[in-house]
Amino acid sequence: MLGDEELQALLGDVESDRTERKASLADREPIRKAICAFANDLPGSGKPGVVFVGANDDGSCAGLAISEDLLLTLSDMRGDGNIQPFPSIVVQKRRLHDCDLVVVMVEPSAAPPVRVRGVTWIRVGPRRGIATPEEERRLSERRRGRDLPFDIQSLPSATLQDLDLDLFSREYLPQAVDPEVLTANRRDVEDQLRSLRLLDLEGHPTVLGALVLGRDVRRFVPGAYVQFLRIDGLSLTDPIRDQKEIDGPLPEMGRRLDEVLEAHNSVSLSVTEGPLEVRRAEYPLTALQQLARNAILHRTYEGTNAPVRLYWFADRIEIHSPGGPFGQVSRENFGREGLTDYRNPHLAEAMKVLGYVQRFGMGIPLARQELQRNGNPPPEFVPEDGHVLVLVRRRP
Repeated sequence: MLGDEELQALLGDVESDRTERKASLADREPIRKAICAFANDLPGSGKPGVVFVGANDDGSCAGLAISEDLLLTLSDMRGDGNIQPFPSIVVQKRRLHDCDLVVVMVEPSAAPPVRVRGVTWIRVGPRRGIATPEEERRLSERRRGRDLPFDIQSLPSATLQDLDLDLFSREYLPQAVDPEVLTANRRDVEDQLRSLRLLDLEGHPTVLGALVLGRDVRRFVPGAYVQFLRIDGLSLTDPIRDQKEIDGPLPEMGRRLDEVLEAHNSVSLSVTEGPLEVRRAEYPLTALQQLARNAILHRTYEGTNAPVRLYWFADRIEIHSPGGPFGQVSRENFGREGLTDYRNPHLAEAMKVLGYVQRFGMGIPLARQELQRNGNPPPEFVPEDGHVLVLVRRRP
């Protein structure tokens, strides 16, 4: 955490590559780009960059009124899905040189490059701009092998041939990187894979690479599938109507899971007064999708071969996700709106790229909303140290 003396020095240094000033929050995009550039830390200072909101270009006070809504808006930039992977930021109201400011402190990322909507922003001296292919390569090479999340650790026994490169170029890359940047960069496929954390510097796929593009995902991540059971009854000892192991690279697994959920979700037709007919499913499909995708995203893939289990009983659906609450999420506060943390932050980025996540932290609130609209009871969460169980009960 930077003290007042260092912040005041940065505020007055107009040539610093660690400082950006904004008079207001009228245009949020430059602030996102500044956060991205500081997280990339191209000069390699290893020190946090600072965005001063409420300061003019010369460092003088802009007289901005600092409200709770302003602080919340800036804090939300970390997890609103526009900056990926998630930057590490601290947002504070500070008084410097007799001026009230918002100070956004941005730590250098351990896993660059960081992007805003598929574009890598960097800062050298007073210049902020889009990274060149050479600058992106330098950022990728700086990525630290130690203390990285499990989802971007290397798989030494895997090779480039274990990834579906056609799936990458056809489906993932165009959604992950801005088309204009792709046209301008003309990078080879290995550099593209490295920049998106799907390949390490030695040419081995990462865990993320296997999950997103693997030709045989379970060879390298054995628990990366969904075990589906449709049971005619109320307990596991009752007859099984259908069972599937839903696996494959993430885009394929997501499509297959959606198809299974839709196929098993019966729809009833009720006749109302007048000419209108109302069709209503046993379960709202959107809620099931959100809760199942949450289980895939937030589960632990390390140290277990257990799958996500989705058991569809006559009166309820149970979704079991390996791994208990993570980070700032605990058994006591699990499911609280606006509270989230990411065991697999780069898998979260990939799911956002593929359209499985629209806005981070909104899966559970959206599921609750859809269940209520459909007439189902609210979801029930049973977080334990080793797993999380979600119960979704059928509409009466």
